[in-house]
Order: sequence, then C-alpha cells, then structure tokens
Amino acid sequence: MHKNKELHSFLLAKARNLTEEWYNSLDKNDSSGVYSSDDPNIIDTLKKQNFDFHLHLCEAFIREETAFLEEFQKWILSIAQDPQHLNTPIHFMLREFFRVREQYLDYIKDFVSLHMGEFPNEVIDSWNRMILKAFDKVMLGFVEEHQYYLHQKLSAQQELIQELSSPVITLNNEVALLPLVGDIDARRAKLMLENTLNQCANLGVNFLVIDLSGVPMIDTMVAHQIFHLIKALRLIGVTSTLTGVRPEIAQTAVQLGLEFNGVPTYSTLRQALISMAIIKR
Repeated sequence: MHKNKELHSFLLAKARNLTEEWYNSLDKNDSSGVYSSDDPNIIDTLKKQNFDFHLHLCEAFIREETAFLEEFQKWILSIAQDPQHLNTPIHFMLREFFRVREQYLDYIKDFVSLHMGEFPNEVIDSWNRMILKAFDKVMLGFVEEHQYYLHQKLSAQQELIQELSSPVITLNNEVALLPLVGDIDARRAKLMLENTLNQCANLGVNFLVIDLSGVPMIDTMVAHQIFHLIKALRLIGVTSTLTGVRPEIAQTAVQLGLEFNGVPTYSTLRQALISMAIIKR
C-alpha cells in the first residue's frame, strides 16, 4: 500500500527545495525554449509551475488514483497551453520530467533513511512504483495535450498564412487585384474562394483582376476552383479579369471544357491594368 501521510508531509515540506534544486541544476544552454530564458518574469513563472507540480504530486500518497489524476489534469492543461512551453522542444520537457522523477526517488530514499527499519521493502518498493506510474501517466497526458494545442496553434498559423497568400488589394474605388503566388492545394483553393468572396464584398469592388503569373502549375482542381471563383464573384456582382494566362493554363481549361466566355484575359498584369486605365502605357 503506497498511502502514507508521513511521506506526504515530508515531500510537501520539501516542495520548495525540490523546485530550487531543480532550477539550479537546470541546463540553461538549451538552443531554445523556456529553460534557456533569462527573463525574470519567465523564470518566476517557471519556478511556480514546477512548485505547483510538487503540490499536486505529493497528493498521490494520500488520495485515490482517480481523484489524484483528475486534479492533476488542471496542471497538465495549464502547462500544455502555456506559450513558453509550446515554444519549447518536446524532448527538452521530457528530459525535465525524468530529472524531477529522479529527485522524487532520491527523496524517498532520504525518508526511508530517516525511518530506518520502520517500513518493509515491499512498502518502499510500492512507493517507488507509484512514483514511476504517476510520472508515466502525467507525462503521457502532458504530451497528448501539448500536441493537441501545438496542432491547434499550427493550424491557426497555416490559416493565417493561407489568408495572407490570397489577399485582395484595392487599386481604386472599383477595381481590386488578387495576386496568386505559389502552389495551390485543395485546402488553399477552398480558403481562396471563401476569402476572396468575403473581401470583395467587404471592400465593395466591382471588378477583380485575378493574376495567375505567380502560380507555377495549374492542375484540374485549381482550374475548377478558379472557374467556380469567377462564377461566384459574378453572383455577387463582381466582374473578373484573368491575367498571367500562359499557354499551359489555357490548354488545361480547354481540356476540362471550362468556358471562360465573357471573362477578359491578358497574358500580363500590365496589359490588363493599361486596358482598365489603372496605369498608363
């Protein structure tokens, strides 16, 4: 049986020492992440997070496992969402879990030495196994939550990048430009359609120049999306013009049977802007 109020009190009294010993022995030469920071505020927060960890972990010696883990989940979520930890490589954080685990195993040895002969070996072994099990569960839970929030962060960044990669730029009160640059996959094509319609509606433009000169390859999916974009723009009262239409783009459209009737097309953006009197010859 691993429950022991004396051991709980012993470790709880050592919580502040555990934090200071851990931080003082920390490798502060990491290439990046929270552990290499010299910002006093970040250091104070890091120490508090570590101290709170000890307050939670000590409860393992007086509480049932389910209640212990449910309460610990609050700490796990707070650290997994912490911006400083989200910017720290996962192997650095696992390393610190391992180091803190060794601290606990050493402190249990100290406790046993202070109570020589009072506890049978099987009880001492149960405490050590409990520490290993508790760390395993906390580490697994932390990694799962950390990866979830990291994925959310990356997805948000990708969406922002996608939005910025298809900006509608106003040229005057009526005309705007959509310069497309780089490869267009299915995700970007969907966002391009949604963002362009919203931006054109918000800006109140009547004409949109879609420049394809920066797109290295036009495949079936991209050609269809451009076709659907032009049709959707027409429904909200925006007339489209295509520029940068290279021979391979025209060939793809013909092979797909896409009719761009009534859509002015130009080989260069400059030609389109001259014809619309946006710039002079």
